[in-house]
Amino acid sequence: MASTTSEQPAPGLAPSPGAAAVSDGEQPAAVAGAAPQGGAGSGPADAASDLEAVLSEHLAAEDDVEERTGAVEEVVESEEPEPLPQDRFLDRELSWLAFNERVLELAEDPAVPLLERTRFLAIFASNLDEFFMVRVAGLKRRIAAGLAVTAASGLEPREVLAAISERAHELVERHARAFTEQVRPSLAEEGIRIVAWEELEGSEQDRLHEFFRDSVFPVLTPLAVDPAHPFPYISGLSLNLAVVVRNPTTEKEHFARVKVPPLLPRLVRVEQQGKGGSPSRAARFVPLEVVIAEHLDQLFPGMDVVAHHTFRVTRNEDLEVEEDDAENLLQALEKELLRRRFGPPVRLEITEEADDHVRELLVRELGVDDAETYVLPGPLDLRGLNAVADLERHELSYPTFVPKTHRHLTDGRESSQPRSIFTAVRSRDVLLHHPYDSFSTSVQAFLEQAAADPKVLAIKQTLYRTSGDSPIVDALIDAADAGKQVLALVEIKARFDEQNNITWARKLEQAGVHVVYGIVGLKTHSKLCLVVRQEGDRLRRYCHVGTGNYNPKTARLYEDLGLLTCDDEVGEDLTKLFNQLSGFAPRTRYSRLLVAPRSLRRGLVQRIEREAEHHRAGRPAHIRIKVNSMVDEAVIDALYRASQAGVPVDVVVRGICALRPGVPGLSETIRVRSVLGRFLEHSRIFAFEAGGEAEVYIGSADMMHRNLDRRVEALVRIRDVEHQRALVDLVDLASDAGTASWHLGPDGHWQRAAVDADGEPLLDLQEFLIAARTSRRTRRR
Repeated sequence: MASTTSEQPAPGLAPSPGAAAVSDGEQPAAVAGAAPQGGAGSGPADAASDLEAVLSEHLAAEDDVEERTGAVEEVVESEEPEPLPQDRFLDRELSWLAFNERVLELAEDPAVPLLERTRFLAIFASNLDEFFMVRVAGLKRRIAAGLAVTAASGLEPREVLAAISERAHELVERHARAFTEQVRPSLAEEGIRIVAWEELEGSEQDRLHEFFRDSVFPVLTPLAVDPAHPFPYISGLSLNLAVVVRNPTTEKEHFARVKVPPLLPRLVRVEQQGKGGSPSRAARFVPLEVVIAEHLDQLFPGMDVVAHHTFRVTRNEDLEVEEDDAENLLQALEKELLRRRFGPPVRLEITEEADDHVRELLVRELGVDDAETYVLPGPLDLRGLNAVADLERHELSYPTFVPKTHRHLTDGRESSQPRSIFTAVRSRDVLLHHPYDSFSTSVQAFLEQAAADPKVLAIKQTLYRTSGDSPIVDALIDAADAGKQVLALVEIKARFDEQNNITWARKLEQAGVHVVYGIVGLKTHSKLCLVVRQEGDRLRRYCHVGTGNYNPKTARLYEDLGLLTCDDEVGEDLTKLFNQLSGFAPRTRYSRLLVAPRSLRRGLVQRIEREAEHHRAGRPAHIRIKVNSMVDEAVIDALYRASQAGVPVDVVVRGICALRPGVPGLSETIRVRSVLGRFLEHSRIFAFEAGGEAEVYIGSADMMHRNLDRRVEALVRIRDVEHQRALVDLVDLASDAGTASWHLGPDGHWQRAAVDADGEPLLDLQEFLIAARTSRRTRRR
């Protein structure tokens, strides 16, 4: 799908001159000095009235103006449409749990390599942690404050909470069984074991005694609970030992808590040597809490250890920052990060062997109820399984894949010298598809070459999430050191990356980079880069618009798209958008961008409605959408209307989907598919057949309220016909019945389709794309 050619518009795709001058639905502004329509007899009062009307229209334009991207006209309905059914939306929270169930199904699948199944177990656990910290905690907070409203699905807030609890209990128990009954025994067959203390040899126990004495004991702090020592604060996601000790003199029992140090390895590897001193292919791990439990007598000398049980608490860890009241957003966020640790608990996990007394004590002291308590077999917190998944046992993992340099960014030979990105992009636009196309030799090289190029005058960049040793940040610093004008728009409110982004924001500021934090009240989620270069007697703007973060590490794991271009319209649009983000430009209008929160939802809904008009008129019509989440009611309702008109609609969604496909009379022509695999599907594509003159967009926005109302998002229109075809083919392949995927039914149930009627595996989309890259590279040699 990586076919790319020069970004020339196809016939009929360019907006008409009239559309370029006037936005959809907006009347041309009055020309200065023109006579009012009232005629020559109009007096000063009329002129003042006209001036007042023009001024009012000018001030209201921010709400009324529609960007002129694609010149979409308003659709005028001939009659009031029939109301849509009340139960047309699936519940978003339950849909998210269904997404995590699909992750769990990969962990349960014997056809998936064993270490990858282990990693999917860890991913499931990490996903669920975040769900409770943000979604469940937010719902509980709104209920407590009396602010919760009925969900779009029709469920009352407490009904949603009860349904989440019931479904989450089912999934975590299934998750535990998948580990204890399937994955753990399979690992043991391969010589990879998570063992109890009693299973260790004497020499191994001796090494762990030493490890405890040198590395663990000094950082442990046992906390007693008695009248002089109140119940200690339990930090969110920390793993803890609930210890019952007895005074041998008084026979009185006491409760104590020992926190498992989070900075030490969750699973301690017991090294074994193979023949000749080489590392053994076998691997044995001991949970850190097991090592601590074996040495509790050293923490409570003179006391008898009666029992110990593992437990874990999840707290509300979403952030609340009132930006209007914060003089410095950076300082306000740093204070809020300190408060995050003290959010109210929303979940208690405890091992099943814990006695009733300990469980009741924890429930009472933490203020949780039975519905928020999850009793599970140990070990808890299976995020630690990442250490097992990282073992170098290639036969138990996905085949090694090394991303390739995009064919238009090479000279056609195996060369150690990278081709100039600027030369390549001047000759044609480049549509990148990561991780199949290398991020380091495309986007990263683009920024690094820009930083080193003396002809480059300015670099403007959005940063939402980036890695700890980011070459992107280093390139911006190098550019500033070279005297270039550098603007970094750092979104420090990127959830759970706030502290990381604060660190890099300060590093950039200290290097002389102009760092701004976007628009008050909005997160900047768009993925944009603008490079201004002096070429002869003109300035040329080179742009990158993508669907993924500027993070070299996740770029190897996330599936994303990006457009490298020096198109004048895109360059003008990005210049305007960066000016809006760093300054004051509320009435900005764009040629090839749809930008949230002002025009993105409206622009997509209008294009969906136009597809219905094309279908009624007998012209080609088809809607294809690929996103992470499909929740926004206005977009979903527009898709329902288009389906009722007969328009084929294909939606590929990785995560949440509140749309009900296949409902007679409502969504019969809508198909919803979900693709999960070794790479995290992250790209967003919006393609409209548009009567034969296709409109295709890529960008950062998902169909969620937060993206469309509370974030700065950008979609760029793809004009090149070959690029359009490649993107449409990608969605079609993901939706095809011969491709392995999950199919969403009208009742909200996802059905996995992995094999055909003969039991043969269906096409793996990601493996197919890997093979396509490899074969194309082989043909070029």
